[in-house]
Amino acid sequence: MANDENIRKTIDAASEEVFKVVESALRDVWRVANDLARIRPPHEYYRVTVFGSSRVEPGDQIYDEVKRLAADLARMGCDIVTGGGPGLMQAANEGAKVGDPDNVTRSFGLPIELPFEEEPNPFVEKMYRHQTFFTRLHHFVRLSSAFIVVRGGIGTTLEMAMIWQLLQVRHMQNVPLILVGDMWGELIEWSRRHMLDGDHELASPKDLDLPICVASVEEAVEVIRKSRDRLER
Repeated sequence: MANDENIRKTIDAASEEVFKVVESALRDVWRVANDLARIRPPHEYYRVTVFGSSRVEPGDQIYDEVKRLAADLARMGCDIVTGGGPGLMQAANEGAKVGDPDNVTRSFGLPIELPFEEEPNPFVEKMYRHQTFFTRLHHFVRLSSAFIVVRGGIGTTLEMAMIWQLLQVRHMQNVPLILVGDMWGELIEWSRRHMLDGDHELASPKDLDLPICVASVEEAVEVIRKSRDRLER
């Protein structure tokens, strides 16, 4: 029995030591990730990330609108960044190809490893595959000069909310977050109603002015055009 107890204590001590080593290594990794996340794209590149649903089919009206959006941005000289999957991500990467026949700009895809996820869409030119949402979200932030959010579900909402919070706490500044369509406008109105009314303010009014709500992809393009012009002055 005494021998068994000694073995157990030895295993426990070894496990504790391994845990300490892993925890220390993770802290170092997170420190590096934090440093890298502060790097912004050089001014010679203007990269626009488009967040949107993977469930929309080619031929749907919103698919064609997002394709047109990305084509207009590519003609302006903007790189396009998406999650690299199907649906509206594919629409954006396809539009980037249509708007850049001379292959001057780049079309990025950042797919995520999921059991049910399809292969990256065929219009991605430069791909970085991620195994976690955490690293992928940081990569979006590091790459992008602006964000456009079109129709989407839970994943798109997560991506939009992270960018919104980074702007709120000024981990990013002067980076447009553009929300296209009624669903996002209604979300902002819901936020105003529930976060600003009542006995306790749950956010500052200026926080809810950070996202730029527009009704159409054409308006989103104009916001990007003005942002890009300001950077080039």
